[in-house]
Formats: sequence, C-alpha cells, structure tokens
Amino acid sequence: MFSTYRYVVYGLCCGLLLLLTSCASIPAGQEDPKDPLQSYNRSMYKFNEGLDSYVIKPVAQGYKTVTPGFFRDGISNFFSNIGDITVFLNDLLQGKITQGGQDAGRFVVNTTVGLLGFIDVAKHIGLEKHNEDFGQTLAVWGWDESPYLVLPILGPSTIRDGLGLAAAYPFSFYANSHANNTHLTEIGALEVVNTRAGLLAATNVLQTAALDPYTFMRDAYLQRRKNLIYDGHPPHNKEDDE
Repeated sequence: MFSTYRYVVYGLCCGLLLLLTSCASIPAGQEDPKDPLQSYNRSMYKFNEGLDSYVIKPVAQGYKTVTPGFFRDGISNFFSNIGDITVFLNDLLQGKITQGGQDAGRFVVNTTVGLLGFIDVAKHIGLEKHNEDFGQTLAVWGWDESPYLVLPILGPSTIRDGLGLAAAYPFSFYANSHANNTHLTEIGALEVVNTRAGLLAATNVLQTAALDPYTFMRDAYLQRRKNLIYDGHPPHNKEDDE
C-alpha cells in the first residue's frame, strides 16, 4: 500500500490519542455547537500549524522560488484532472446528469488534447470545472449537519467530509498507479508542496487579519462547504443574522 497513505493512518492514530488526552482550553465565549470537539480540534490545529511552519511552508517557499509558474500550474492541472473522475461519479450520485456529462467531457479532453491533464484545454472550450465530492453527496442524501473536525496534516474537515475523503481514495491516482512505493511517496510529496505553494499568499492574509485564526479557518471552511453543497444558494439561516 502507498506509504504516504500509511503515514496518514499513523496521523489519524495520533489524532485519536490527542482526542483522548487533549487538554487545550477553549477560549471564553468561543464555544460553538458546530464544534463539539473543539478541545481536540485546537490541539490538532496547533500540531498542523507547527508542522507547516517548520517543514511544509519553508519547503513550499523554496519550491516556488526555483520552479517556473507554468510547471506548478501543470502539476495542479494534472491532479485536478484526475479528481474530475470523482467529480463525475458524485455528479451521478447527486442526480446531476447534465453536469456529469460536462465533467466527463472535461476529463476526456484534458487527458487527450491536454496531455494527461497538464494543460486545462477544456476550460478554453467552455467546459468549466465543478467541485463535487463524496462529502457533498452525503449532505445531499440527508447528512446536512456534521461536527467540525481537524484532520492530521489534511486540516479543516467534518466527520462527514472525512468519511467522504476515505470513500474517494479508491479512485485516486495513488490507489490506481502501478508505480512503486518510493515513487508514489515522491509524487505525493510533490503534490503537497505544490498545493502549499499556491496557498502562501492566503496563509499570510489569515495570520495577519484574524484575531483567532482557528475560529476564522473553521467558520470559513463550514461556510464554503455549505455553499458548495447548495451549489451557491444555501438556505437562509437565522444564525447568519446574529
């Protein structure tokens, strides 16, 4: 099995240990019914922040300095193209047949004319990318609300969306590639660093603008997920007026 996947499993075990032993305090007035695991989540958030500050972010900064933009874009497009397989499946599971046809077309065009997805040709012929995943599908099927959960390394999620990530793994590049574990680990590291390099500016804004980055990140994630689940038209909630 892909060794990086094993590392994530180890991380989940560490997360369970943190859940059982966490003693991080919840700031006064920060209790939230959407975040019943906040004590654990804040501990995991600090762990992820430390890993990012001392390892992932410095590597991403160096990578961005020495790597041409077109190369970074190509890597992002490649993994995004593979992700369109999962998008297509969730289109069908949610009954979005027309959109499913468009996303299937995106995958075919970018895999062939776009050189295995490194070039997003489909975008230029009107086939825009959609964002559908198993977490959204579970929400459409009725699991609308789910407790917020910070995953080791992967960051913001919910219990529902975490299960959705697990469901997506069999359709991923790593589960279907015939490369050996060493090469898959190298590819996984490249994907992580390339993704992190694209988020450097956003991270700087978060750290300077938010009084409590944890709360800001949580609320932004939950709001974005709700917006995606309802395709940009979420129902009005009285809590939004508070």
